[in-house]
Parts: sequence; structure tokens; C-alpha cells
Amino acid sequence: MKMYFSKYSRSFLAGVLLLTAASCKKEYADPSGPSYDQAISSPNALADLTVGLQNWYTANRTSILYTSITTGSLLTGETYVVNAGNADEGQLFAGGASLQNTNAVVTGMWSVSNKIIFDADRVLNNANAIIPDVNYRCGVIAYASLFKALAIGNMSMFWTNVPDTTGTNVPFITSQQGYRKAVRVINGALNALAQDTISAAFRGNIPGGVNIVNTLNALKARYSLFAGDYDTALAAANKVSGTSVFNYNTVITNPIFTLVTTTNNIYQVVDSAMGLPVGLQPDLADKRVSFYVGIGTNPKFRVKGFYTTLTQGIPVFLPGEMTLIKAECYARKDQVGDGLTELNKVVTKQPGADAFGVGADLPGVNAANKDELLTQIYKHRHIELFMSGMELEDQRRFNRPVAERKRSWLPFPFVERNDNTNIPPDPAF
Repeated sequence: MKMYFSKYSRSFLAGVLLLTAASCKKEYADPSGPSYDQAISSPNALADLTVGLQNWYTANRTSILYTSITTGSLLTGETYVVNAGNADEGQLFAGGASLQNTNAVVTGMWSVSNKIIFDADRVLNNANAIIPDVNYRCGVIAYASLFKALAIGNMSMFWTNVPDTTGTNVPFITSQQGYRKAVRVINGALNALAQDTISAAFRGNIPGGVNIVNTLNALKARYSLFAGDYDTALAAANKVSGTSVFNYNTVITNPIFTLVTTTNNIYQVVDSAMGLPVGLQPDLADKRVSFYVGIGTNPKFRVKGFYTTLTQGIPVFLPGEMTLIKAECYARKDQVGDGLTELNKVVTKQPGADAFGVGADLPGVNAANKDELLTQIYKHRHIELFMSGMELEDQRRFNRPVAERKRSWLPFPFVERNDNTNIPPDPAF
């Protein structure tokens, strides 16, 4: 089964096919792989298809991980384009009307997200009939649900509307409905896990690093927060313990390091302000700045953080994100004291006390009221979760001025608009 994972990383042709011909209604066939009938014909084949979802999400320039981090950081001023020859990234950095419906980064995010949802649905619709071992089946369902939720949630962060299903001329739902749908997918997985445990055999055939239960609860907290369901988000965040990481090796490498950091040819960090406006910029003593922003000579500021080596793992979520989710939930529920307590856990945290070394190590902050607390939470989310892909969602949710970003939403790719009469109009900004 592990060979399937490696095979997908080598199948760049499939990525090109996605960028040029895929919308949410297409059959996402990999020319180098088995047909879809073959891919769901046996327990092993179905499990292989499931394992391949992580590769689509994390590997290469076409991955959701690369496209979301790139899009979020460029549109919010965290990064800038080094070489204007990178036209697609350049459009994102320019923003506004410069961002075209044919942009390869945007189209790649849309297409790969839809492919992951399509493949996950094939798995989830056939797992009960094809996989007799309930514990192995439980792992397949949970793992496929995890990546389906990530794909739906990611699209909801960047588009006003997302496809409700896969098929022909599919209907659309709002981004808020998309977040709630992602939570329903996660709930289905958690319900399966409440009845059966994941077999050791399945765990042995997926890439190491991803803690399935922790990740499901963390994503439930994230997307419930984005949907405005604060009670659910708070309860889910309280269930998260430990970490979860997308691991890399010398074959499947960290895409931001491989494409951005090591080449210094696509984009780099703007400066130590980390994209925040005057009044919210990091304290000079904030140790998260030196964690995320490298200092050099040409350029002076460089991408650092989780993108410094070929095989460095990228966290699926940070412990600090879960704490900040709790802080925001309390704040929005008018429990200012509890929210401030949670926020200060992040503000005063030392790097050595964090599983990934992300720590501000600052004195605690004060907030006289809900609005002040929410402003502080926004600031520290932006610093703690630097280059995470969640920047646009945060800016919209905290009602930050539009002048702080290049666009609020992405235009819909032509690969979808040309095939689907239900697609909504492009957002103006």
C-alpha cells in the first residue's frame, strides 16, 4: 500500500491533467494508475486510494498545502513575489482584478480539493461493502473523512460558495454551509471511531505522523469556530491532546521548502511585521518572530518556521491554535475573563513548552472589554499561525479593514465556470 503513496508523488502528469481539465464534475483519472473501477474493487485497492489522499493534499506545487499557504500569505501581505516571472503567484500578490480565473495556483487549489472530495466519496460509499474487517474499515473511513473535511474546509476559506456534491452541474452552498458540512463529515468519522477502533494493520499502512483522532477533533474545533458554532468549537478543542504532523522524506519533500525557501525564486517574507498593520505588529521581544522569519542578507527576511529543510514535517494544527480557538469562543460568548486567560497561555508560553517550539515568551496582556480581547486574539492568531493558509478567513471573521488584504475571496476557475451553469458570480473583491 505504501507504494501507491509514492506512485502518486511521481505522477505529475495527473496534476497537469487536473489543472487543465478538472472541475467538480469530472472523473479524476490518473493516467498512470488504475481505473476507478479497479481502485474500489478490493479492500487493499480501496485502502490504497485512501492513503493517496494525503499525498494529494501535501505534496508538490499542486497540493492544497502549497496553494493555500501561498494564496493566504500573498493576499494578506505576509509574503511578496521575488521573481515576477512567477506570473501566477504574481497575480496573487497584486490581488484585485489582476487575479485571473485561469490562475494556476487558484485552479490547482480548486481542482485538487474537488479531486480529494471525489476520491474520499468513492471510499466512503464503498467501504462497508468491500472491507470486511470492521477495525480496518474504521481506519479507512476515519482517514478518508479527515481529508474530505480538510478539502471542504479549505475551499470554504477561499471561495464564497463551494460545490455541495460531486457530479454533473452540481449545486453550490455558501462557505458557512461548507464549514458545517465539513463538521458533519468529521462527526461521521468520530461516530465510527466510537463504535470500533482502528486496526494496527491500517495504522501501519498510512504515513506516520498523523494522529487521526486528534486531527478530527482539531478540525472540528477549527471549522465549528469558522461557522460561528462556539459551543461545539470549544468542546472539540478541549478534546485535543498531542500533535499531528504531515511528514516528508527525500522522495516526498516539504513543498514550501523545496519550491520557495531553497530556491529564493518565488516568494519570501516581507519583513518582521509579519503582515500586521501598525498597532498590531509583533513585540520586538516576541520569540515567534525569529521562529517564523529568518534574517539574512539577500533577501534580508526569509521564510523559516516549518519550511527550513527538505524533510521537515508540517503540523496539521498547532497547540496554540487550539488554545486561541478557546480564547475566541469565550470572547464571542462574552466570557471575557476566560478568554483572556486562554489568550495569555499563548502570549506567555515559552518556546520550550510548545511541542513545535512556537512560543512568544512575553508578559501577559490585558483587555478591558470584548472588543479589545478580540483584537488581541486576532493579532496573536496572525503571529502564532503565520503562513498557515487561514489568514483570509481570520481577516473576514474579525472584520479587519479590506485595505489589509489584496482580495477577500478568490474568483471561480474557468474549469468550473465552463462546465457548471449553477456556479455563482465571481466576488468583486
